[in-house]
Amino acid sequence: MPEFTALEWLVLAIAACAVGLSKSGIPAFGPIPTALFAAVLPARASTGAVLGLLLVGDLIAVRMYHAHADWGVLRQLVPSVVVGVLLGVVVLWYADDTAVRRIIGAILVLLVVLRLGLIGRQRRSGSEARPIARGWGHVFGPLGGFTTMIANAAGPVMSLYFVASRLPVQAVLGTAAWFFLVVNAFKVPFSVGLGLMTTESLLLNLVLVPALVVGALVGWRIARRISATWFERIVLVLTFASGVYLLVV
Repeated sequence: MPEFTALEWLVLAIAACAVGLSKSGIPAFGPIPTALFAAVLPARASTGAVLGLLLVGDLIAVRMYHAHADWGVLRQLVPSVVVGVLLGVVVLWYADDTAVRRIIGAILVLLVVLRLGLIGRQRRSGSEARPIARGWGHVFGPLGGFTTMIANAAGPVMSLYFVASRLPVQAVLGTAAWFFLVVNAFKVPFSVGLGLMTTESLLLNLVLVPALVVGALVGWRIARRISATWFERIVLVLTFASGVYLLVV
């Protein structure tokens, strides 16, 4: 087990709590653990350490929301996500961390701008917000696979797609729960092969699980009370903030 200062342990505990929040109530919190872990651990090592916690969070989220998933959306997304994950493996092998962060940040900001533009046009025309076409899944799927493999940062990408599809809040959480459980499990062999997930990272995950559980319980309570309108606003704000952060750090 690596040795950390008290402040570093606090940062890691907050990151684990954020994983729980992202999995059980506010998916757009997804990039926050990656950023906090990268502040304590080397960038590549932080990716593997976060992945172990994400898998625990995925299991909790599936237990909470398994009955609410939209399986039609999942069946459409999974094949295209695989393409994105494999592309992410190639980029992780060759690209440096700075270039990858800039790419992901630009993608997140662009997605928010596009979504706000669509909402604005619908309001000006006096029509209600309509779901985006399911064909957009072939765009969001590879983006989600790429960003989750590179930086475990697909939460904002996929949350934006699920919300823009006009799924109810519970359906967003249930669909995201199954989606990320499958995708993160698929990533494990690649992360082990790249030396990102190790025995040390798994021991660290074990220590941080209690903080993750606390975050999951808090997120679950929030998700039961929040309206669909506010849920979308939170997703958009946190997605934009995550994108800007990745562009400037």
